[in-house]
Amino acid sequence: MATFDDILEEAGKFGRCQMRIVAIFCFVSMPFAFVYVGIVFQGFTPEHWCRDPGVSEIRGHCGWGLQDTRMITVPLVNSSAGLVYSQCERYDINWNATVFTCENPENNLSHPQNSAMTVTACTDGWEYDYDGKQSFVTEFHLVCADAWYVDMFQATLNVGFLVGSFAIGYLADKFGRMKSFLMTNIFIVVTGILVATSPNYIALLVFRALFGFGVKGGWMVGYVLITELVGVEYRRTVGVTYQMFFSIGLLILPLFAYLIPNWRWLQVVFTIPYLCFLSYYWFIPESPRWLLSQNNRTKALEITEAIAKENKKTLSKNIKTLKDDNEVSALTASFMDLIKTPNMRKYTFILSFNWFTSAVVYQGLIMRLGILGGNVYVDFLISGIVEFPAAFLILLTIERIGRRLPFASANITAGAACLITAFIPDSMFWFKTAVACIGRLGITMAFEMVVFVNTELYPTVIRNLGVSACSTLCDIGGIVAPFLLYRLAVVWLELPLIIFGALAFVAGGLVLLLPETKGVPLPETIDDIECPDRNKENHLKSQQLENLLPTDVTTNKEVTSV
Repeated sequence: MATFDDILEEAGKFGRCQMRIVAIFCFVSMPFAFVYVGIVFQGFTPEHWCRDPGVSEIRGHCGWGLQDTRMITVPLVNSSAGLVYSQCERYDINWNATVFTCENPENNLSHPQNSAMTVTACTDGWEYDYDGKQSFVTEFHLVCADAWYVDMFQATLNVGFLVGSFAIGYLADKFGRMKSFLMTNIFIVVTGILVATSPNYIALLVFRALFGFGVKGGWMVGYVLITELVGVEYRRTVGVTYQMFFSIGLLILPLFAYLIPNWRWLQVVFTIPYLCFLSYYWFIPESPRWLLSQNNRTKALEITEAIAKENKKTLSKNIKTLKDDNEVSALTASFMDLIKTPNMRKYTFILSFNWFTSAVVYQGLIMRLGILGGNVYVDFLISGIVEFPAAFLILLTIERIGRRLPFASANITAGAACLITAFIPDSMFWFKTAVACIGRLGITMAFEMVVFVNTELYPTVIRNLGVSACSTLCDIGGIVAPFLLYRLAVVWLELPLIIFGALAFVAGGLVLLLPETKGVPLPETIDDIECPDRNKENHLKSQQLENLLPTDVTTNKEVTSV
């Protein structure tokens, strides 16, 4: 009987139809970038200091600006950058009993910052120097003792990612790729608007988690669908291209954030594309592979014939014998299979750690741009541009050099760049920026490579389970990343880079313990993993037998499960 890959050779492995579908679906990656790192702009924390209600009337009378009042109401404190104005304390001044002059406000009170005056906490709110930019931080006053609530904004998103990946992945396997994708987008639109209209911060966190639940799951369904529609040899290229559009989203994001200074309206812009994706109902077919797995041969044949027609190909009568090409059922697979045997246990630990590290370092480096104090729009744009060489470097190296060395080198490069950046003085701004960009390039390569290395190392019987289980650590890393960045940066701004560098170094070293998968047949069973030499020997024998067979005999083909 003919498999779908056999028929795909006749219909076109990557013809006009697949190009159209991949091109349309790549747009799904762009708003995913907005959601993933939008906290840089939605949660921007501007310069702030304690509000003193007693000085408000004086400020209006004398025509003082915010900076003038800060001079006489806020004490100076020591920091790593020298003396700076306190953000969480102010002088306790009775303005009704104070003599002041409107000229030269810094001369009032005989420079109170240099005198032994009592200070108090910010009991009356804060003043913000935000130049019209409104984030949820300024709206809900998430500064000083409440600054850790900002971490929760990103952490709850990743909790949604974690649950959504499993739940929507299950629904996509049970009810179909396109049905799940369309229903997920309706859910995203509803929850996205709820985020934009949240009345308080608790509601914001709840709706943000639900929003993340839909966004990550919908993105993964799109990834699976486009890779199921193309030939095996095109899957890596299609997957890398799909992720490259995520980088394009990163370039567009600072433009939107610059033009839309209000975080609520920015959330609306993040949500609108998902409303547009509902139109895919008329342009994208269901996955024939999934239909075959559900014994729906009639519909699978109909879609396959439509693909061939658009590709201007003609199908042979072999299509009448089309069957599911994934005969090895994963129904008996369990999590214990991932850790029960020595090699499987090693692969699971190393890959899980790399998923975790990639998420922590990647998110951490992006979110760090929001706390550096420079021009966040320009810095974000520059760091986004460096992601594009990552995709091209992967495509240039994985078939020439292999997987293991580029994967390990990307991690080690990212780790070294993070550590070096931490100790470059701020006076060497452009050099520090350049080294940081190299780190961003390295971790982007590592993040994109862990996806297909994960699929190549696990056997067919547990490949889907293995990728799902290991990638769970990606979302856990996303939950941890904001706490590592924001809390450690309070101690020392560069301390998170030290942690990121150490994690990336360890991840790169562990990758060197993995086997090379370039030119190696995909393992079918766990025995192939535990006895790789026997797997290679069997593959060699099958190749020798294939050379002895007539050319028109259908041979076995590698089938990658995504």
